[in-house]
Amino acid sequence: MKPSELKVILQDHRLWLESDRKRGKRANLQDANLQDANLRYANLRDANLQDANLQDANLQDANLRYANLRYANLRGADLWGADLRGADLRYANLQDANLRGADLRGAYLRDANLRGADLRYANLWDANLRDANLQDANLQGADLRYANLRDANLQDANLQGADLRDANLQDANLAGAKFTTNFKKVGWFRNATFSEDQIPWVVLHPKYPKWANNLKWVKVKAEAA
Repeated sequence: MKPSELKVILQDHRLWLESDRKRGKRANLQDANLQDANLRYANLRDANLQDANLQDANLQDANLRYANLRYANLRGADLWGADLRGADLRYANLQDANLRGADLRGAYLRDANLRGADLRYANLWDANLRDANLQDANLQGADLRYANLRDANLQDANLQGADLRDANLQDANLAGAKFTTNFKKVGWFRNATFSEDQIPWVVLHPKYPKWANNLKWVKVKAEAA
């Protein structure tokens, strides 16, 4: 998409928002090619970005609240500090995206690909991450209170310092994930998969005796010589 075309769409969308939907036009960027686009500080609240190509786009501090980002390609995108509250990110590709400090409260991330994503200190309170791929993701210090991580792949993810109070980790793959005593606050982890080196942390959870027989344990991967 040409920068001039995008500028007009953003102007119309801003007017649409500021006039309480009475003037202007909602941004419809479905299937748009916005690769490498500079959308820093852009106001795309409620915009339609379904299937859009936003690979490596600059979305720092952008307002994407309640935006439709289903199936969007956000691989490598910079979403530092972006407002993604209530955004629909189902099936979105966020591999290697920078989401540090992003606000994802109540976002819908089911089946999203967040492999290797930087989610340090991101606010994922009550976010739906069911079936999401978070392998190798950095969630250090993230707020995951009440987050739904059922069936999520968190293999080798960094959860150190993350707030896991009442998070649902049922059937999640946590093998090799790094966490500390914060795991004691997890609300649900029945049928979850762990690696044997995590036993000292898992057994500290008050519900461990209840679900001990339902947990799956895998051997620690041997490091290459």
